[in-house]
Amino acid sequence: MFNKLIPQNKTTRVISGFGLLAFLLWIISDITITTATPGAEFKLMLAGLLHPQWPPLTELAHAILQTISYALLGVTLAATGGFLLSLIFHLKIVRVACASLRAVHELFWGLLLIQLFGLQPLTGLLAIAIPYTGILAKIYAEIRQEAHHRHKPHLPHNCSVFSRFLYADWPLIKTDFTNYTLYRFECGLRSGTILGFIGLPTLGFQLESAFMQGHYADVTGLLFIFYGLIATIHWWGQFKFWPIYLSAAVYYLWPDISFSSSDLNWLLEQITPTPWREINNNFGNWFYPIISEQLLPGLWNTLVTGQIALVLSAGLALILYPLLSNHFGNSTTRLMGNLSLVIMRSTPELILGFALLILWGPSLLPAIIALAIHNGAIIGHLTGHHSNNIPLRPDAPKGINRYSYEITPRVFNQFLIFTFYRWEVIMRESALLGILGLHTLGFFIDSAFESFRLDVALILIIASAALNIGVDSAGRVLRQYLHLPKYRVIG
Repeated sequence: MFNKLIPQNKTTRVISGFGLLAFLLWIISDITITTATPGAEFKLMLAGLLHPQWPPLTELAHAILQTISYALLGVTLAATGGFLLSLIFHLKIVRVACASLRAVHELFWGLLLIQLFGLQPLTGLLAIAIPYTGILAKIYAEIRQEAHHRHKPHLPHNCSVFSRFLYADWPLIKTDFTNYTLYRFECGLRSGTILGFIGLPTLGFQLESAFMQGHYADVTGLLFIFYGLIATIHWWGQFKFWPIYLSAAVYYLWPDISFSSSDLNWLLEQITPTPWREINNNFGNWFYPIISEQLLPGLWNTLVTGQIALVLSAGLALILYPLLSNHFGNSTTRLMGNLSLVIMRSTPELILGFALLILWGPSLLPAIIALAIHNGAIIGHLTGHHSNNIPLRPDAPKGINRYSYEITPRVFNQFLIFTFYRWEVIMRESALLGILGLHTLGFFIDSAFESFRLDVALILIIASAALNIGVDSAGRVLRQYLHLPKYRVIG
C-alpha cells in the first residue's frame, strides 16, 4: 500500500537526505548546555507552574486590551489589503511583493517601525498588518482560484464584475475566507503577544519582565490568560462581534497614535547605506565586515537551527498525531491529547525559547527544541485531523500495527505536504529567535537596531527575507519532485 501511495524511491532519498543533513549539523553545531544548575531552575519553574499568580488587575487588563487591539486592527487592515491584492495576484510583481512582505517576520517589522513611530499603537498594528497582508493575499487568491473550478450560477453576460463576485464567487468562498481570517486573527494574538518582547505593552512585555525577574508564578498566570484567549476565540472572536470590537479598539488606541512626516524622512536617510550618505567612504570597506562578521555567521546558524528543527518537528509530529486521531485511543485520551497539542502549538516559539534559554543557557539548543515542540504540534494536529477522514475495514489491525501499516502510510503524503509548508515558517522563526541572544540572523539584526545602525539592520533583514523566499521555493520544488498535490494549509 505504501508503495502505491507515494513515489517510494524519491521519497526515501529526500527523507534520508534531510535526516542525514540534520544529523551532521547536530554533530557540528553549538548545542551545549552551559548553565551550572538547570535542575534547580526547573524546580523553580515547576513551583511557579503549580502556584500561578497574576499582576495587578489594571496592568493585566491593559496588556490584554493592547494585545487584542493590535491583533484585531492589524488583521482587519491585512484582510482589506490582502483581498484587494488577491484580485490582481496573477501579476508577477504583486506575487513578488507579497512574498517579500510575508518573508519578514512581524517582530522584525516591529523593530523597524519602532524607529519611525516609537512605542505607540501604530508600531504594533502595522507590524502585524504588513506581513499578514502578504499572507492573506496569497491565501485569498488560492481560495478564489479553487472556487473558479466549482459550479457557479448562470449570470447574464452584461453583469458587472462586482455583481459576478457578489452572486457567483462570494457564496463559494465565504466559508473559506471566514475560517482563514479567523485563524489569522488567532495568529495575530500570538504575534501581538510576542511584540511585547521589543517593548510594546502587550502580554509579551509582562511575560518577559516576569521571566527576567524569575517570577515564574506570574509567568504561569499570564500564560493561563493567553491560553484562555486562544481556547475561547471561536466564541468571543466571531465576526458578528467585530464591528463592536473594532470601534472599541480604535477608541482605546486612538489617543496614543501620532505620526510626523519628518520621522519618515529621518528613517529613509538612516536606512540608506552609510557610504552613499558620506563622501570618501568606501563601500567595500563598509560592506565586507558586515558579510564576514554578521551576515554569513547569522545565515549559517539560522540554516543549522532551521534544518535540525524541521526534522525534529516531523519526527515529533509522527509521534503526536495519534493523540488526535479517531483511530487510536478513546475519547478521554483524545481529549487530553488535544489539550496537550493546543498548549504546545499555541505557545509562541519565542516564549518557549526564552524558558529553555534560562534553563540551558545560550546555545542553539533552546531554539531548536522550541521550534520542534511548536511546529511538531502544529503538523501533528493537522495530520491527526486528516487521518480522521480515512475509512478502515472491519478487520483492520489494531495497536502498533494499525499505526505502522494502516494509518501512517495513508496519511504520509499529506504529512509531507504539511511539513514542507512549515519549512519556510521554521526558517523564519529560526532567524527571529536570535533576539534572545542566540547567534542566528535575529541576533545581529537586533544588535544593529540597538546600536542605531539601521542601514546594517535593513541589509540583514533583506538577507533573512531572501533566505525565507528561497526555502519556500525549495519546498515547492520538492513537492513537485515528489508529485505531491497542491494543498492549501493554515499556518
